[in-house]
Amino acid sequence: MTHEDYMRKALELARQAAGAGEVPVGCVVVWEDTIVGRGRNHREEDKDALAHAELAAIRNACAAVGSWRLHKAKLYVTLEPCPMCAGAMINARIPEVYYGARDNKAGACGSVLNLFEERFGHKPKLVGGVLEEDCAAILREFFAALRCR
Repeated sequence: MTHEDYMRKALELARQAAGAGEVPVGCVVVWEDTIVGRGRNHREEDKDALAHAELAAIRNACAAVGSWRLHKAKLYVTLEPCPMCAGAMINARIPEVYYGARDNKAGACGSVLNLFEERFGHKPKLVGGVLEEDCAAILREFFAALRCR
């Protein structure tokens, strides 16, 4: 599968989040060409500030591979990670991170700051803009509908 194919899987999860009234963010973790972790936002449903798509996908992946070290993983997320999620990626030793839309309010992979450029012991490769328009469109549509309510 291509990077775009994996991002489409993350977009499916983002659509599920939107259907549940959550900010539409979806994430998959790939280990040696197999999706081992999936997550979508659950903050409203769980009443939990930590229920981000990336954290759920990382937890799934750790359980699937039997380790907290995801040193062979690639993470795909529809929205640029926030500081908490970028920190989790660093701590999980994820070597490659791909995101779709930029987050100019909370993005920690270049929009507000880039945690991956700081002096941490692990620096993931970062690729932004994968299916950027599709990822941004689902967010625009969600927030436009929210404003209409």
